[in-house]
Amino acid sequence: MHSTVTIDCFPENVFHYRRGYAVVAIDVVRATTTAVTAAASGRRCFPVPSLDAAHRLASQLDNPLLAGEQRGLLPPGFHLNNSPARVAARTDIERPLILLSSSGTRLCHEAAQCDGAYVACLRNYISTARHLALHHPAVALIGAGNYDEFREEDQMCCAWLAQCLMDFGYLPGGGSTLELVRRWANRPADAWISNKSAAYLRNSGQLEDLEFILEHVGDVNAAFALRGGEVLLEEPLAAAREKSQRGAYHA
Repeated sequence: MHSTVTIDCFPENVFHYRRGYAVVAIDVVRATTTAVTAAASGRRCFPVPSLDAAHRLASQLDNPLLAGEQRGLLPPGFHLNNSPARVAARTDIERPLILLSSSGTRLCHEAAQCDGAYVACLRNYISTARHLALHHPAVALIGAGNYDEFREEDQMCCAWLAQCLMDFGYLPGGGSTLELVRRWANRPADAWISNKSAAYLRNSGQLEDLEFILEHVGDVNAAFALRGGEVLLEEPLAAAREKSQRGAYHA
């Protein structure tokens, strides 16, 4: 039976992939880029679906750092925006990060209810594909979406990850998966920067995040799973590959 990869969008569509799939949450601007950046630095990271959930969790953790936005605004009591650049610049990695965004962290919350759940962005799309190819025959790549729009940066990240999996022998699933791969597979990393997401970052004085995203592509050699509400580093790819090969040898 062939392995398959399907591209979809929006948190509310995750239920289609609850069982039998590894679901990958993708929100390039900016939630999963922030989450991967935090976790790659060794900081604990907890994506939450709502402001109430953020405050509940904050009361249970020791000196947490609250980062996020709701409809583009910094929520009361939060320390910084949903900013990968700002998170990367901080040195207090012992403080757990509680991350809230308008759509991306809701997507993470929904994905965490599935049989397998991961977070990915342009930083770790290659290593995520390699990990998935070793462990999951059915993969759903879900873009966060915003205002009923499948944003171009998420289309591209999904397409790049899907192309990697297709190079490993996966077949494209239903919907527009193959069309999106063909549209984006050979485009440069900045092919989306004339869109609404990039314009929002420019117009709101958050150009540093746009620059951070474009300057950090394929530079994180790790896959990150969602378990127990937390973004967790998976075992190093080399170790996983060695374990897989050992199992095949002894089978």
